[in-house]
Amino acid sequence: MGKYYDQMMVIQQEVGDIHGALALMGWDQEVYMPRKGAATRGRQLATLSGMAHTRFISEEMGHAIERAGSEELTLDQQVNLREISWSHKRAGKLPTSLVKALAETSSAAIEVWMQARADNDFPSFAPWVEKLVKLQKESAEAIGYENEPYDALLEEYEPGASTQDISDVFEALRGPTVDLVQRIRNSEVKPRTDFLKKTYPVEDQRRFGVMVSKQMGFDYEAGRLDISPHPFCTHMGVQDVRLTTRYSEDLPAQSLYGIIHETGHGLYEQGQDVNHEGTPRGQSVSLGIHESQSRMWENMVCRSRAFWRYFYPKFVETFPDSMQGVTEEELYAAVNEVTPSLIRVEADEVTYNLHILLRFEIERGLFADVYTVDDLPDIWHAKMKEYFGIEPPDDRSGVLQDIHWSHGGFGYFPTYTLGNLYGAQFYDTAKQALPDLTEQIAHGELLPLREWLRENIHQLGMAYRPKDLVKQVTGKALSADYFLAYMEEKFGALYEV
Repeated sequence: MGKYYDQMMVIQQEVGDIHGALALMGWDQEVYMPRKGAATRGRQLATLSGMAHTRFISEEMGHAIERAGSEELTLDQQVNLREISWSHKRAGKLPTSLVKALAETSSAAIEVWMQARADNDFPSFAPWVEKLVKLQKESAEAIGYENEPYDALLEEYEPGASTQDISDVFEALRGPTVDLVQRIRNSEVKPRTDFLKKTYPVEDQRRFGVMVSKQMGFDYEAGRLDISPHPFCTHMGVQDVRLTTRYSEDLPAQSLYGIIHETGHGLYEQGQDVNHEGTPRGQSVSLGIHESQSRMWENMVCRSRAFWRYFYPKFVETFPDSMQGVTEEELYAAVNEVTPSLIRVEADEVTYNLHILLRFEIERGLFADVYTVDDLPDIWHAKMKEYFGIEPPDDRSGVLQDIHWSHGGFGYFPTYTLGNLYGAQFYDTAKQALPDLTEQIAHGELLPLREWLRENIHQLGMAYRPKDLVKQVTGKALSADYFLAYMEEKFGALYEV
């Protein structure tokens, strides 16, 4: 360890602590903060964001990074230097005033979005989307890009990925997905789902969801579960990870799979090596890899027959009235029903990526000046009709359904589809490494999978970039083939197509 490396890491830890405080304040804003506190909270977030940015791009940090490169470093220290240097160069291109403006505007926009969604009032939210698009266009121009502005935004969430990469992924998925959807639509198999629309008391939903989350290995002494308008996971450290979900008495699957999805994220954060906390070596590598964990647990594990073989009796015991006369196979089929959905977070596995394609095309069009913000509701309706054959009855179930744009999170959505692909490839490898995995899941033994993921993905932090991590774990480059094969096997059998 060298003198300049030590200086670099002191600043890195200081900046990390500020970001931890920002994460806590963001969590509080969506979970507990009174609505009238929004303006003050926005100013506070802007101040701290500006402080973190100024400290990170300081001449002192730049000098330490440059000199640390000539010191003798361990492999882990080299990872930290590589990632901090990359982030420093990117951040150095952004004026502090722009960073503060984004923080303050997004904080205010979140509150406007919550009210606009409740009131089904897109026009009240549109000016804030305009502001955030303008600010993020400024960010893209400041950072620079090879082909189009969206590249710069995407790389914030998935380092090394380009807009063309994402377009290629969707091209590989589109044909087989449309074909499978059509075959399912023509199938005579129609799962029974009426029982999932009965009354399921919210407190019982919470209790069942927490039980599953604990069985997955989430440590509630180092985390918690709360309610928010849009489910999310955030963390202030390895031992402080916060999950949220939302409940509706007649939508038990929404809350359950929301909890499972966010628990997948939470396990990734709790699985980081505490010895590297506060450094890139102890942080998740990308949102695509993050989504691979949540999507894998949510769908490949917890929507499987094996999962319900163990949890079906417990579900019936928790909800005896609503589940009266419902078989294990009927429950399995119901939670895997393939049907066009207006809401992304309620979408089935087969059509989910079409929801992401819709958002990717809209965001790409916004930043290429093909679309305007005022166009968004009409474009949303048109694309829903094109991809799903349905149209939302209002903007609440259309363009206003996601929180991401209020955060200024343009470029985030494609990581969900990348997560599906990463997750399928990782899961295929896990099943080879753990030959008894399906049987373990059928006995409620979920910890062997968590431990395999922890050892092979979580504890590696940023040791590998996303594409390299896939090769390291699976021995092969990322391919859509694993996901498509998984979908064909599962839904081909379920719908007899």
